[in-house]
Amino acid sequence: MKRISQIGSLLKRIYRIYSGELLLILQNKGFTDLRPSFLEVLLAICEKDGPSIKEIGLACGLKKQTMTSHLNELENRGYISRTINPYDKREQNIHLTEYGQRFKFALNESINQLEQEYSMLLGEVELERFEHLLTSVHTKMTASQKNELPLEH
Repeated sequence: MKRISQIGSLLKRIYRIYSGELLLILQNKGFTDLRPSFLEVLLAICEKDGPSIKEIGLACGLKKQTMTSHLNELENRGYISRTINPYDKREQNIHLTEYGQRFKFALNESINQLEQEYSMLLGEVELERFEHLLTSVHTKMTASQKNELPLEH
């Protein structure tokens, strides 16, 4: 198997383990109606106050149709609401509902728990090194897609 294919496969498997563990923790906190693709969208919404659908799609790397489907599901489940952007009436902004805010609190607790577990498993230095390496690879690959040169740190 080619190296790049093996790297992609390993990253996918690591993400599946991570998202599965995160979902399990969240399920134990009462959020039993989520799937991994919803988690990604909710993470993007929790990171920014009132992001647009386009911003969420870019953060998740999802197409408009997929975004619309996920947002409809999350709205039906009570996690989010939509408002019209007062400056651009064609754009909608996504906000967490009260239930969504409770989810955000549980999500932050769950992520902290996982980080502690991964830190114990890998060691703090190794976990930081892994995060730095992934950030560097992501930055360079994103810049390459945009035909830009990445900034050196």
